[in-house]
Amino acid sequence: MKFSISPKTRRNIFRIIPFGVIWLLLGWYDLLTGALATGNENINPNVDITLTPKIFIFATIAVTTTGLIVGTLEVYWFKNLFSKYSFGRKLFSKFLFYSFFLFLLMFITYPVAAGMEAGRPPFDPIVLKKFKAFMNSSFFWGTITTLAFSTFLSLFYAAISDHLGPKVLSNFFTGKYHQPVEEERIFMFLDMKSSTAIAEELGHLTYFELLGAYYDELSAAIIQHEGEVYQYVGDEIVISWERERGIRNENCLNCFFAMQQDLRDRASYFKERYGIVPTFKAGLHIGRVTTGEIGALKREIFFTGDVLNVTARIQSLCNTYEADLLISDKLLDLLNDTLAFTFKSLGPVALKGRVQSMELFAVSKTNPNPS
Repeated sequence: MKFSISPKTRRNIFRIIPFGVIWLLLGWYDLLTGALATGNENINPNVDITLTPKIFIFATIAVTTTGLIVGTLEVYWFKNLFSKYSFGRKLFSKFLFYSFFLFLLMFITYPVAAGMEAGRPPFDPIVLKKFKAFMNSSFFWGTITTLAFSTFLSLFYAAISDHLGPKVLSNFFTGKYHQPVEEERIFMFLDMKSSTAIAEELGHLTYFELLGAYYDELSAAIIQHEGEVYQYVGDEIVISWERERGIRNENCLNCFFAMQQDLRDRASYFKERYGIVPTFKAGLHIGRVTTGEIGALKREIFFTGDVLNVTARIQSLCNTYEADLLISDKLLDLLNDTLAFTFKSLGPVALKGRVQSMELFAVSKTNPNPS
């Protein structure tokens, strides 16, 4: 039986792992610089623990596990708990919590490590005496400083990752797009229907709040179908897939209909809170783009290519053909399992700014139980 994990779970795992790596590298740095500074000689055996291979392995496991716990809390709990807080307030609130958590952790890990060094159980009187001496020494405050710095750095990473997106941040760190590369990508331009009229009716502040709730509802489907948000432009969102990810399991099409369904499921909330239920239309196309980092005052990963202009043109024709979703013939030819969808050809369509026409298809979900 083939084991597989959902895209959402996979995404969360890759968001948690960097926390473990941050804590591991800082832990190693602290251990090794201390050992090198003294020639690995324990100059204060009454409070300090000698760095033996066994202690090094234990410390490695302990700091990595701590980092992974911090990452798990960030991804599954704190992200929503402090989502309305400012950057500074969020950082400070989390730091207070983690300070208490790390104090508790130190009360567990130090006696275990000291017991391993002495060959005694953690609650042996000799071990507890050493722990008491450690709590009243400068080594304690040195450890606190190291833990505080590790906490601050991991929280800073979490905040930056939330703002840029983990995929973008990892691409910056790995240098994937430091040099421009050419690749084939699928793009979806998705636009809220009647957004101007809605904004006029609700007013700017309430409309902005509506956009936030609207984008929140779309996020789960994008993650589940392996999409990447390239840009939010007012009431429009641009979603992108690497070719194989977008075609696999018809992710690019299923993402659209999953987003539609999620909004339907929350219709009562939107109706009660804002007096309207937002709907959208979208265009899908595939083509080659040049991808790279660009910008002088602000660096970002940027796509350039005709496919973006064409996709925007396709999306703009949704009203003309009274369709929620239009896709190009080029994309349709690449899809494998299309039985779940109905495709209505619109024939060759002239797109603004292009000499050659393109065959477009209106897409709808196939009704599995026709009456």
